[in-house]
Amino acid sequence: MELIPHNTSINFIKYKNYFIVGSIIVNLLVLVAVGAFKLNWGVDFAGGSELEVKFAEPVKDVAVREAVEAAGFKDATVQVFGPPSDNSFLIRVGRISLLTQEQAKKAEDAVKARFGPDFASFDFNEEFGDKIELRFKKVPAAADVRSVLEGTGIKVQELRTLGGGFTVITSGISAKVDASLKEAAGKKLLPQAELRRVEYVGPQVGKQLQRKGILAVLYAAIAILAYIALRFDTRFAPGAVVAMFHDIIVVFGYFVVSRREFNLTSVAVLLTIVGYSVNDTIVVYDRIRENLTKIKGMALPQLINISINETLSRTILTSFTTILALVGLLIFGVGQIWDFAAAMFLGIFVGTYSSIYIASPVTIWLDELRGKSHHAEATAPSAAKPG
Repeated sequence: MELIPHNTSINFIKYKNYFIVGSIIVNLLVLVAVGAFKLNWGVDFAGGSELEVKFAEPVKDVAVREAVEAAGFKDATVQVFGPPSDNSFLIRVGRISLLTQEQAKKAEDAVKARFGPDFASFDFNEEFGDKIELRFKKVPAAADVRSVLEGTGIKVQELRTLGGGFTVITSGISAKVDASLKEAAGKKLLPQAELRRVEYVGPQVGKQLQRKGILAVLYAAIAILAYIALRFDTRFAPGAVVAMFHDIIVVFGYFVVSRREFNLTSVAVLLTIVGYSVNDTIVVYDRIRENLTKIKGMALPQLINISINETLSRTILTSFTTILALVGLLIFGVGQIWDFAAAMFLGIFVGTYSSIYIASPVTIWLDELRGKSHHAEATAPSAAKPG
């Protein structure tokens, strides 16, 4: 049984101009939306804390958000995690300072009094939340530093070794959210909640991951561009490049419109789609190049149309089998797995579309442009010879 008959002859090129214009409009709208609304950066990139909370009974996300905002987290996001029957939510909060300047000054005075001339500096910046950097001329035992700080009422979550001292991470964000949820439960505003998981990414680490994620996509694109330039001549390479960036922009649009979190998993989606899109385009291009040597004298648009029809069965079967795997993830996946599958689903559809309606029409357009240029050169009046 053939899914696509061998003698299929669909005129894909007939409406190429409409598809090109439509794709340009969609891409421009996405770029405007990215600039206007920004991506919903995840904790991986924005920094902050992510808490997974499970409630004993069904509850609305609005009520959960109100309880978290009551704890001072004004930019908190609350998202259903897993099946609705699980009553689980992901709560994402930005970094806030749980230490006041007065508390920090009290801790600094206590450290100075305890370690005297061995003490060097005390750095606290409310922008970085509840982090203190201590430096000493002679580094004391970590247990002694912890004891002094906790004696001033500061709850120390972690004491990290720093050159010439310590970085003090004070506990508070997860404890503050948990306390707010328990307070709401005590007032019967929420059911009892269980704090299952807490993840934290500092602001500096988040910015570093954001930069590296963008560079990863750019490096992959550059490597693919180099491969295409070596594999195909100037008539073909630009079409594959345009199709690749078209697919990346459309997937960005998915994250902007859906407001799904853009994190390291999303970068993996973009890298996968880049490879998938170019692979599909190269299959079509290879068949076009083969037909150029086999079929002489045929106009390029007609030859490209024949080549697309000849590879149509392979294109649809490859996309269909990949989509079948993603359907399982969309049905049973949760959290970041579901986000990955949804973005990939769109990316595969768009990658298949672009190899037919973006890459090939760009090749035709460049060929026509080259033909006009050669024709203009051939018909241009020659300079008069000196008599």
